[in-house]
Amino acid sequence: MSTTSLKLSDELKQRAIAAAMKQGVSPHAFMVQAIEQAATAAEQRASFLAAALAAREDALASGEGYEAHEVHAFLKKRITDRKAERPKAKSWRG
Repeated sequence: MSTTSLKLSDELKQRAIAAAMKQGVSPHAFMVQAIEQAATAAEQRASFLAAALAAREDALASGEGYEAHEVHAFLKKRITDRKAERPKAKSWRG
């Protein structure tokens, strides 16, 4: 495990200490957890963006997509019925 120094403003350091105390953890553990959460969130955003860009490319290549009202209806039904039928992709090219 490596050591890293962080330069924090006095205000941010005091906020971190106060938050750590409220959670019953050390300031170090609080900061490690905060960095881990931020790194995970950044990785998830990057993954989501990559999936969205791939889906966009697929839609542009196939010329097919889903009508929003059908997707919304499917999602609402899916909450109560795990076997809800997925909407069918339709051509959006004229």
